[in-house]
Amino acid sequence: MKKKLALLLAATMVVTMVTAGCGSKSDDQKTAKKTETTEDTSAKSEGDTFTVGFDANFPPYGYKADDGSYVGFDLDLAQEVCDRNGWTLEKQPIDWDSKDMELDSGTIDCIWNGFTMNGREDAYTWTEPYVDNSQVVVVKEDSDIKSLEDLAGKVVDVQADSSALATLQDEEGQADLAATFGSLDQVAEYNTAFMNLEAGAADAVAMDIGVANYQIESRGGGFRILDDQLSTEQYAVGFKLGNEALRDQVQKTLDEMVEDGTLQKIAEKYSDYGVPDALCLGK
Repeated sequence: MKKKLALLLAATMVVTMVTAGCGSKSDDQKTAKKTETTEDTSAKSEGDTFTVGFDANFPPYGYKADDGSYVGFDLDLAQEVCDRNGWTLEKQPIDWDSKDMELDSGTIDCIWNGFTMNGREDAYTWTEPYVDNSQVVVVKEDSDIKSLEDLAGKVVDVQADSSALATLQDEEGQADLAATFGSLDQVAEYNTAFMNLEAGAADAVAMDIGVANYQIESRGGGFRILDDQLSTEQYAVGFKLGNEALRDQVQKTLDEMVEDGTLQKIAEKYSDYGVPDALCLGK
């Protein structure tokens, strides 16, 4: 009797081990599948929406036209990328100070709007740079300010969280120069800065050269750019750190646009603002 009971217990243990083994294999497969799915969600398929976060007051890269539509060089590039991949472009204007929150929350897929990668290389997953840009200073045409040294004691406006501000606060950049200013005032966007400049509330504006060219052109002159530059930088498309799948899709399409001349053709629409000469992708 005891022998039969022992055999029965042994058989039960074998069945339990086999069942447990099958359960582990199933769980492993589910975990692997879940991991694979999680990794794939950062890529996009035809028919998906591609949401671009941009500053609507940053011409010629992204801005609001007179008819209320959002236009600009970067938005034109994004539209072409979407057309070639079968995606629907969603243009999402954002508060530039909140761009990281928008990206981290998934509200936007990328930041694409004259976005400087220098100094931020490890904070985002980037495409290759496509525009070489410089930080410059704009003054009124009849101003007695001729050089950067002449800014001593003057009021200089700059956009909050901008590359120009970063340059003027960087100890390895132009922090020493900024220390000579009467004040360095941050504004929400450059339309306000130019109104301050016109009204005499500011003596100069530090900003990107492309935006400076646009502002001067659109206002019919009356301003000039100092010969001395604050710094040079490069623009790229910034994705959430680790989102290499979507970055690779966009980069591949941009490379194709370089090869067939489309990137240059789109840039020519903004030749009055020096965009074609600033292109660096593929060069």
